Amino acid sequence: MTKIVVDPITRIEGHLRVEAEVSGGKISNAWVSGTMFRGIEKILKDRDPRDAWYWTQRFCGVCTTVHSIASIRAVEDALKIPVPPNAQLIRNIIISIQNTQDHVIHFYHLHALDWVDITSALKADPVKTAQLAASLSEWPNNSATHFKAVQEKLKAFVASGRLGPFANAYWGHPAYKLPPEANLMATAHYLEALEWQKDIIKIHAILGSKNPHPQTFLVGGMSIPIDPDSQNALNADKLIEVKRLLAKAQEFVEKVYIPDLLAVASFYKEWAGIGAGVGNYMCYPEFPDAAGNNWLPGGAILNRDLSKVVALDQKKITEHVEHSWYQDAGSDGKGLHPYEGSTEPNYTGPNPPYQYLDTDKKYSWVKAPRYEEKPMEVGPLARVLVAYASGHKETKGAVDLVLGKLNVPPEALFSTLGRTGARGVDCLVIARQAPKWLDELIGNIAKGDLRIHSNEKWDPASWPAEAHGYGWHEAPRGGLGHWIKIKDQKILNYQAVVPSTWNASPRDAKGQAGPYEAALLGTPVADPEKPLEILRTIHSFDPCLACAVHVLDATGREMVRVKAS
Repeated sequence: MTKIVVDPITRIEGHLRVEAEVSGGKISNAWVSGTMFRGIEKILKDRDPRDAWYWTQRFCGVCTTVHSIASIRAVEDALKIPVPPNAQLIRNIIISIQNTQDHVIHFYHLHALDWVDITSALKADPVKTAQLAASLSEWPNNSATHFKAVQEKLKAFVASGRLGPFANAYWGHPAYKLPPEANLMATAHYLEALEWQKDIIKIHAILGSKNPHPQTFLVGGMSIPIDPDSQNALNADKLIEVKRLLAKAQEFVEKVYIPDLLAVASFYKEWAGIGAGVGNYMCYPEFPDAAGNNWLPGGAILNRDLSKVVALDQKKITEHVEHSWYQDAGSDGKGLHPYEGSTEPNYTGPNPPYQYLDTDKKYSWVKAPRYEEKPMEVGPLARVLVAYASGHKETKGAVDLVLGKLNVPPEALFSTLGRTGARGVDCLVIARQAPKWLDELIGNIAKGDLRIHSNEKWDPASWPAEAHGYGWHEAPRGGLGHWIKIKDQKILNYQAVVPSTWNASPRDAKGQAGPYEAALLGTPVADPEKPLEILRTIHSFDPCLACAVHVLDATGREMVRVKAS
């Protein structure tokens, strides 16, 4: 048996450690540890609930929008505050472009290098690369001249010795299978995606005033005014620019991302049988209209049974800390519901430098959420599976297209490759839907409906003495939930269960592994010194560990302590 430690996992947000045992060339056991503490929930106590969204943005440097919307929904649920149609539509557009940008960035800049060998692209024939690209789509840059220029740029980059994001990778690894021309095509699109994502996210600047950390969210609606005659409000010119950017986003997804995804996946079909994980999938309903109906359905699929979607009940969500560095809570091996949850750190070691975690005890800063005491995978795969099984027309059409192109059955989705493919499907479906929400918004404005915020129950004097509520949101990385308790107009307790809490969870009281840990089981490892295969499965989830509230140096000595004023 060989023990592998990958610490830190790179090309993710945050700090993540993986320890794995390899027997007979496959992973026989695995443990995943979140190696930093967040604690913003503690900062929120005693604050005005209407301000929570601004603070929860700071959970993460890239997931700012998603925490804002989940927080606002939690407060609106607690205080029963309605949201006008225009505000719902603007929120949906902001969420959709966040989703589209995030998925494309993940595929090219975080996950592609697990499948694409950059060094092989140096050997490619630009003419043959252009022929390959042209066979996949009509993207304007699919020319021999363009690919030749990219190859020359790449050669100069390598010659400089400053490899940046391409340094310290497992180039030449036997698990890489793409031909040189496919590697050059993917590398060229990697570079194009850098510029593309910078442009299309300007929608957040138009509708949210800035990115990251949009400023126009507001309990009860949005704070951006609508006035066709004002340059300081959302007017016709700005709506036309949003329309242009949404069209640009959709075109790139359809003509670059999806063709590249299909091309890469066709060489790695064996990964449709690797990385299935816990077999339970959960997603929250998303993209509501003014009447409260959601465009994407929510629910759970258990034991990979696509014939039945289980309705969700937030009361059945609990969090365990038996293997997490927090004060023990609950009894008889039962976790606590988020309303009753706490975030009291209890670090019990080991202290750096150390070789291995004591996985029989506490070994992660990530808690272990469970639904009906079952580990659940969240994310684009869960979202696509639930929508597919629910008969969601747009999702079913996109799934059937991708599966048909690859000539694999729906069961292939239960895998590392399926997880990566589902992200593309999710991106495609939402990128196509976003312009329809914009058209609906424009139609409302044309009819004279300029409402953007509800003042109902805005005054704290109208609130009950005590209230509680929850806000669900399907973030790009999956099911995000915020739970709030309000007493005497102040926050009494606040808990957030983020997507990577579900997916990166350690063992629970029953010894059940979380989705990352379970997905690694059975994964083949060609070279324990270069565990590329571990990165493939972990990156397929797109980990996003929350930001820390204090900093430690390499020996565990505290360097900086940040306190709320």
